[in-house]
Formats: sequence, structure tokens, C-alpha cells
Amino acid sequence: MDKIIIRQGQKEDAGDILAFSREVGSQTDNLSFGKEGFTINLEEEKEFLEKMQEAKTSIFYTAWRGEKLLGTGSLQGFSGRMRHRGEVALAVLKESWGLGIGSQLMEKIIAYGKESGLELLNLEVGKDNQRAIRLYEKYGFKKLGRMPDFFKLEDRYVDFDYMYLDLRK
Repeated sequence: MDKIIIRQGQKEDAGDILAFSREVGSQTDNLSFGKEGFTINLEEEKEFLEKMQEAKTSIFYTAWRGEKLLGTGSLQGFSGRMRHRGEVALAVLKESWGLGIGSQLMEKIIAYGKESGLELLNLEVGKDNQRAIRLYEKYGFKKLGRMPDFFKLEDRYVDFDYMYLDLRK
């Protein structure tokens, strides 16, 4: 079995990332997109990846086993008066849950956040997504509050929890 490699996403990965977003989006209701995946085209994804590589407080990681993209993790730093903060996002294919990919991505994201001088990381997670909540709590994220009706899935609403990690500690 091939080892899982975590590396920064590159513009050459854009097609694989778009295909990944459609696959992972069809497997869970916990993401901001569904089976349609990211609603951008190939050129826009390439531009996004190039901007993430150039940004001082943002990064986009990819998790690979051989030629197969299994997961992504990103940290997007804010600007202006919120330049001390960044937002975290993770997605892992269902077939790869339990392999430690989320942990590997989170470790990279936290290390990058510290190296880039960020002080606070935040994320939103479905209140019933216990697997993800356990992962985030494992790395020190704390629940800050709940946003009711954060998602609307057809006729059903889903509440989300806000979580944060203080990197100054």
C-alpha cells in the first residue's frame, strides 16, 4: 500500500481537485457544496491555487496515495483588522476516513498557522458531525457557539458549531 503524501496544492492539481470536490461532495452533507463540487472552472481553480501559494497566511494542502487525491485542507488568512486570524477547512473521501488523513492535514495547517504568525484559527462544523468535532478537539479547538440553520439541505436545516484555536498559548 502506498504511503499518504501531504503536500501543497499546485496549479497542475486543479483538475484532480475539482474532480475530488465532486466526489467528496456526493458523500456527505457536512460540506458547503454537494455533488456539484466547487462551482468554478479549471482556470479559476488554477488561479486560486497560485494565489494560495503566493499568500503569506494562506495555504492549500492535498493528501495523496499514489495518483489518488484523498483529502484537502486549507487555511485562509484574513486581512486588515482580522489579519491575526485564519479559517480552516478540511475534506476527506469517505473511503479514507479513519486513516489519519484529517490529523495529518490538521497538523500541517496548525504548524503553518504558527509559522505565518497567525494567532487564532476558526472553523464551522455541523453540530452532529462527531467525527470531525473529535478531531478538532484533539488539536485544541474549543466550541465558541452555535449558528442555527447554518445549512439548508432541501427542506431540512442543519445547525453548525463555531470553533476556534488560540495559537498564542
